[in-house]
Amino acid sequence: MIDCDMKRVIFATSNEGKMKEIRLLLADLDVEVLSLKEAGISVSIVEDGETFEENALIKVRTVGMEKEAQGAVILADDSGLEVDYLNKAPGVYSARYMGEDTSYTIKNQAIIEQLSKAVGEERSARFVCVIAALLPDGRTLTTRATIEGQIGYREEGSNGFGYDPILYLPEYHTTTAGLSMEEKNRISHRGKALRQMKERLIDGGVI
Repeated sequence: MIDCDMKRVIFATSNEGKMKEIRLLLADLDVEVLSLKEAGISVSIVEDGETFEENALIKVRTVGMEKEAQGAVILADDSGLEVDYLNKAPGVYSARYMGEDTSYTIKNQAIIEQLSKAVGEERSARFVCVIAALLPDGRTLTTRATIEGQIGYREEGSNGFGYDPILYLPEYHTTTAGLSMEEKNRISHRGKALRQMKERLIDGGVI
């Protein structure tokens, strides 16, 4: 049952991996953090923006039109992998790269194979995350953060999802999938962008 006195944050995703990260980062706030499914929202979101910012804003505005979202702070992220050797592809098309139903094991292996002749800094890549917020008064906010690394030569680690097993972090001698959840939230693109947004919402008295 929803506590009407508790502020609600609806994160525009049904991805349980993302929700675990988000709940951990917002655990110290007196807010109810809900996924779309938990909020009772089923909506089709057409992500046709050309930038991470545009897509994140499309998500929060689409969800914000639903009656179940009234009075809540709507958050969404748009994130992706930029590989410099591939002219920053897959970028905003990361989730749809090679088809949405294609497994990430196949996607990851395809990227590794495309970099078969790349060495050292030629393998530079990063995760980018933009968090968008739609406030109850209709205002929107965005924050952006990245985590820099290199494309590994093989998948490594089991703590992440998506492209996590192939972004190698030289400083940590592992991929983002090899980090603990606490480490990942501290240094990841999504963790940094969400903390920036959290600070802006707190400073603005929104939550």
